Amino acid sequence: MTRRNFNTLQPVVKWVGGKRQLLSEIRPLIPKKYGKYCEPFVGGGAVLFSEKPNNAIVNDSNSELINLSKVIRDNVEELIVELGIHENKAEHFYSVREWDRVKEYGKRTAIEKAARLLFLNKTCYNGLYRVNNAGEFNSPFGQYKNPNIVNDVALRAMSKYFNKSNIAILNGDFEDVLSKLEKNDFVYIDPPYDAVSLTSSFTGYTENGFGKESQIRLRAFCGVLNDKEIKFMLSNSDTEFINGLYEGFTVRTIQAKRSINSRANGRGNVNEVLVTNY
Repeated sequence: MTRRNFNTLQPVVKWVGGKRQLLSEIRPLIPKKYGKYCEPFVGGGAVLFSEKPNNAIVNDSNSELINLSKVIRDNVEELIVELGIHENKAEHFYSVREWDRVKEYGKRTAIEKAARLLFLNKTCYNGLYRVNNAGEFNSPFGQYKNPNIVNDVALRAMSKYFNKSNIAILNGDFEDVLSKLEKNDFVYIDPPYDAVSLTSSFTGYTENGFGKESQIRLRAFCGVLNDKEIKFMLSNSDTEFINGLYEGFTVRTIQAKRSINSRANGRGNVNEVLVTNY
């Protein structure tokens, strides 16, 4: 495993559960040596872009997010131009938000869809990416005075990293990466979190959600990684369910500041866990 020097590399989207504020807790626990790096739930990619592996597999079930990554890799200049047409105005925001509610959305280009995601992410309320049961983006307008819609420096840095390194970008279920992993690879797992209460669950990254059954299936996935001598680190809520599920592995409790929540009183310090098999 080697790392490249990309000093301006950073996430270009604000994502629920993003790990930028927890990098000081996570990075010291990442093995110093490993084969391939893998993230089955890459999200905004904060850990990936901090670690900067030269050989990696990233995956997410959110097709819009993965489309954005591929467009940044393959068509970053066209994306920057497309972003320039979007305006930070409520009328324009809601017009663009409506795109995925009509059949013609399927005819939109990959670049148009990627620019839409970035525009909505930068201008929606609290940066809360959320879809309804039909898979339609439904966060309201954020009313920000001067959001950074066209961050061309960050976009070009991300494109350069993807093109200079061996980064496979996948759009599927987290288990799809298993066949591509080998002994001594490292997997960082950051799934939608187990709900800490009946009212706190947020799994609106895709229309399918991520409930208890998915958490149990993920635990089985971790067992397979362990059997294959593939090191993993997993982030999740500090709940009785999660602690019981990962009994037998190393579980560390850390404190995180929840910065994205639709309600102001839902933000603050919360306990999370980091689970490792090493």
